[in-house]
This record gives sequence, structure tokens and C-alpha cells, in this order.
Amino acid sequence: MGVLEDLTTPAGDEDTVGGKRARLVAAPGSTSQAAELIRAAQDLTIVVRGNGTKLDWGPPPRHLDLIIDTKNLNGVVEHAAGDLITIVRAGTPLSDLDLGDQQLVLDGPENATIGGTVAAGTSGPRRMFYGTARDLLIGITIVRPDGVVAKSGGKVVKNVAGYDLGKLFHGSYGTLGLITECAFRLHPKPQTVLFVRARKVSVQSVLAAQIVPAAIEIDSATGEMAVLLEGTPEGVKERAAKIGGEVTDEAPPWWGTMPDGPITLKLGVPISKVPELLAHGSAVRGSAGTGVLYAGAADITEVEALRAHCVRLEGHAVVLAAPPGVREILDMWGPTSGLALMRRLKDQFDPGHRFAPGRFVGGI
Repeated sequence: MGVLEDLTTPAGDEDTVGGKRARLVAAPGSTSQAAELIRAAQDLTIVVRGNGTKLDWGPPPRHLDLIIDTKNLNGVVEHAAGDLITIVRAGTPLSDLDLGDQQLVLDGPENATIGGTVAAGTSGPRRMFYGTARDLLIGITIVRPDGVVAKSGGKVVKNVAGYDLGKLFHGSYGTLGLITECAFRLHPKPQTVLFVRARKVSVQSVLAAQIVPAAIEIDSATGEMAVLLEGTPEGVKERAAKIGGEVTDEAPPWWGTMPDGPITLKLGVPISKVPELLAHGSAVRGSAGTGVLYAGAADITEVEALRAHCVRLEGHAVVLAAPPGVREILDMWGPTSGLALMRRLKDQFDPGHRFAPGRFVGGI
């Protein structure tokens, strides 16, 4: 029997991506086995799957022969506590990371995987202070569409010559190849965490207070702002008093979640424009401290109006998820700069356009 026969099984009804069902599923247990599989699958179109928390994001693939499931690419390879570095396999759920008194600050669904978080470019409230996965990622191991294993970076926080694969693969929606391992910068866990919840406090006043918040989130439905403060017990309490509002050790129930709606969008505007974005009337929630928020829309008309509003505010709006039948006719990405460069990168990494064909911007 060949490699494909040894490593693949027929797909089931649940093995779908954006409503399109695969023919085969494989779950390699190592980088080398994944490379062997991909080399043997040169005639097949491929989508990579972690725990499936974001498989309905973006357009469906044009074709889908094989799903590569990363569930067996699991666990911490190394935790260099003295260097504040960890190397983690791509299929590891965020909830499985136990790094003692250190933390990898990737907010997201607990069952989301490391590889899926990087590939989808997701981030949460604490990106304001700690940065995104792109900022925390210092090394990556990938399998190219031709089956060649490539590495970039390492356990040292520095730039490398040639392509920075981590930055290329972050937010690429699995269109450039398979992520198998990631090296990240860690941070110490704070001694104290407090939330300040208020309704009549502006983002500008919080920023002007110089209290170094870890996150500033806002929810248009309740009109509430929540500020996350981390640090020593005395320092956090002193900084919280400068804001004014209810001080609690529990996050509001809407914290880190997306608004309800059949269509979900990710919005980006300058921080100074956030009040104008909230005034649009759509259900909006997210990071007022970074200008990255999420909205729920009822239909295509609302999507177009919200996108136009974001463009007027020097921002953008990307549709993450939409019901079947809607996403096929909806421009999910909107105006995109640098598309020609993205196409060249796709052609160089995946000349056969086999990995997640059509899932990324411009039909890449």
C-alpha cells in the first residue's frame, strides 16, 4: 500500500469546510509524516483543520480532496522558562497549555488550536498590551505544498535572512502550506487581574490616564466599557481608581465574544474613530484600545453599509462568517491592498494552488 492509503481514511459527513465535503481525511503524527503525506498527495487539493472553530470563516474552497487534521500534532515540544520561550505543536488546543507561572497570551476559544490561531490571524482583548500571535511568534516549522519541511526563526528573538515564514503564514488561512510547530515568546502571569466596568468613560480618557491597561473592550449593545488591568495588587488598585467605575475581578459576560448575527464581520479603524464606528447603529463589540472590533449584521445590505462606513473612517471590514448561500455571493474581503504581492507569494509557495484554493482574499 502507498502512503496515501496508509495515512488517509474516507471522509464522513462532518468532514466539511464551508459546506464543502472532503473525500479523504488524514491525521499525521509528526512533521516528517506530514511531509511524506503531502508529497504523496500532489494531485489533491488540501485544507488543514485544527479543532474546526474557524472552518466556516472565509469562502469555501473551490475544490476539496483531503483534510489534514492536526489533532495528532499535539503537545509542548519545549518550555525554556529561563528564556521565556516555548515551542508548541500546531494541533495543541490553547486550553491544554500549562506553562506554570508563565503564559502564552493568545486570547480565543479554549478549544482553538495553536496552528489555527496563527493561520486565521485571530486575536483577543489582550492584543492591546501583548500584541497578536504575529508579534509573539518567533519561530515556525511548516511543510510546503511540495512536501519540503522549512523552518524560520528559532528560540531566539531575532530576525532571520530571507522570508519570515511566521509573518507570511500568520493570517494566510492555510493557503501557503501546513504549520506543524510554533515557537513563541512568553510572559509572566500577573499577580493581580482586575476589571473596571463603566458606561460614561471614554477611550481617550483611559489612555490619557497612563494606567497601562492590558485591554480596553467595549460593547455597543450595553454601552459598557471594560478595562483590564494587570500587575501587583497595590499597583492595580491604584490604577483602577484613576478610571472610575465598578472594580471587579470578573470580566463582563460579553468580554472576548462576538456579537450575535447571521453574518459576522471583523472591523478595523483608527482608535480615534472608534466612537464614530459605534455610532453607526450595528451591534459592535471589541477592542476600543486597538480599533479592532467585531460586528453582527442581519443581511448583505447591512454589511455593505457597515463596510462603507468603515472605509469612510479610514478602516476596513472583513466578513468572517455568513450563512450558506450568502457567502457565495458576498464579497467577504472587501477592498484589499497588496493583492498582487499576495498572488505572487501564492504562486511561489503553491504553484498548483492546491492548499485551500479560493479560501483567501482575491480567490487565492
